[in-house]
Amino acid sequence: MNLEHKTVRLRLVEPDDAEFILRLRLDDRYNKYLSKVSGGLAEQRMWIENYKKDEAAKLQFYFIIERLDGTPCGTVRIYDLRENSFCWGSWILNNDKTKYAAIESAFLVYRYGFEVLGFEKSHFDVMKGNAGVIKFHERMGATVTGEDELNYFFEISRSSVTAAEAELSKKI
Repeated sequence: MNLEHKTVRLRLVEPDDAEFILRLRLDDRYNKYLSKVSGGLAEQRMWIENYKKDEAAKLQFYFIIERLDGTPCGTVRIYDLRENSFCWGSWILNNDKTKYAAIESAFLVYRYGFEVLGFEKSHFDVMKGNAGVIKFHERMGATVTGEDELNYFFEISRSSVTAAEAELSKKI
């Protein structure tokens, strides 16, 4: 499957991406709404190597978001696979991103979850203070299904994403 949009693509993470990922996750400009990272480069590389085992078992998937010229500009993960839904997160985009990298990478995640993995919906959580991401997901058609002290829990259907992509792709 081609995981490429107009200006970005997704590719599965490799151990050699450890330095990029660590630098991205430790950067205070991007990590405010992410879980903290512990350890250094060797630990990050080992974490990716272990993650690749889950990928081989089709339990979870970790992607590098890169511009079409090959410049890495972010990460995103698919995990918590359920009977009819997948979760996605660890979505980070740095200053090397393209203008529409956020919307394009989201569409690519949904393409993978719906077309490759065969799910009909997606679930995810967003920290309550992350207003821009909350607004983004609501514009895509996601609905809040619950909340806790820190997070809103969302769900979005395949049909909502299809409708959003038909509308928003005209603007990209």
